Amino acid sequence: MKVIVVKEPNDLETRVALSPQSAQKLASLGAELSAPEGYGEALGFSKAEFEKSKLSFFHEPDWASAEVVCMLGVPDSKFIDMLPEKTVLVSFLDPFRNPELVKQLAAKGISSLCMELIPRTTYAQKMDALSSQASLAGYAAVIIAADRIKKAFPMMSTPAGTIPPAKVFIIGAGVAGLQAIATAKRLGARVEAYDTRPVVEEQVQSLGARFVKIDVGETGQTEQGYAKALTEEQLELQRQQMAKFIAGSDILITTAQVFGRAAPRIVSKDMVEGMRPGSVIVDLAASTGGNVEGTVADKEVIINGVKIIGLSNFPAEVAKDASQMYANNVANLLEHAWNKESKRLELNLEDELISAVLLTHNGEIRDERIRALVEGSHA
Repeated sequence: MKVIVVKEPNDLETRVALSPQSAQKLASLGAELSAPEGYGEALGFSKAEFEKSKLSFFHEPDWASAEVVCMLGVPDSKFIDMLPEKTVLVSFLDPFRNPELVKQLAAKGISSLCMELIPRTTYAQKMDALSSQASLAGYAAVIIAADRIKKAFPMMSTPAGTIPPAKVFIIGAGVAGLQAIATAKRLGARVEAYDTRPVVEEQVQSLGARFVKIDVGETGQTEQGYAKALTEEQLELQRQQMAKFIAGSDILITTAQVFGRAAPRIVSKDMVEGMRPGSVIVDLAASTGGNVEGTVADKEVIINGVKIIGLSNFPAEVAKDASQMYANNVANLLEHAWNKESKRLELNLEDELISAVLLTHNGEIRDERIRALVEGSHA
């Protein structure tokens, strides 16, 4: 079965969807692999490494023979037009923000495996691309903050005096937040963290951080393990109690995102102005609107001497590792759906995992939430 990876449509994307390790895994299943000339070279993946899996390189893809197409970034309309009918497409698709794209995939008869829809179950962890990328985003956020702030992270005792540790406050203790906590602690900072889910308190403390308790009434988490969205009244109550913790921090990192919705606005401009000049804020939700008032995607903004950093693609700051993780996620998903006897991908709709991740198939939009969104956008 012919599996091709393609150049990302976004020229700013530095991650790739296939690594030499994942290529060898797919080749062992019987996949015939091909990729663009120079694929992965900028990240240090050599042509010789890829050729161990008998991968062939092309200048232009042979779309007529394409059966499975793997990529990372959201494709554009022009790209989908080039795909043959019945192709299996594996990628991030950001379906809630791209209803026209989903409609086009269904109309073209593309079977799309949407990486955002991987269920958060123990078995599916090795395929969970959202989590793998979020973990690296949390790490990158702390490293960027450490680079931008004009002070040391650890406490230092010197003949000239003692330097106190940097104070880091992290909002959100999901995958990204927990990795941010662990990284800040390794660098020697004093770390506090807050999450609306009391159930994560033990995880925060196990990493050496102090869990901040803020009473906003009834909260909880979804079946998938994400924090439930707060009401506007709860958000305002949260802001009022959180302001003092933010004001006392040198670095603030926000990680709150809700799949399919704009990021909740957690930090107001007044709260930003309450921080000491020279402080740094890193907003991991910049690509979906930002948790912080004043965040501008892919810009560094200064408000009252406080620097707000809002990159759209934090995992790309560690692009090689992010690529290896994503490529493993994709290879594990394909292996799960692979028929080892026929050496072909089989989309078994009775399989719980495949059914969950299969966004479009046989001309239909299979996810009820996204189908309702697409139909509503054309009502």
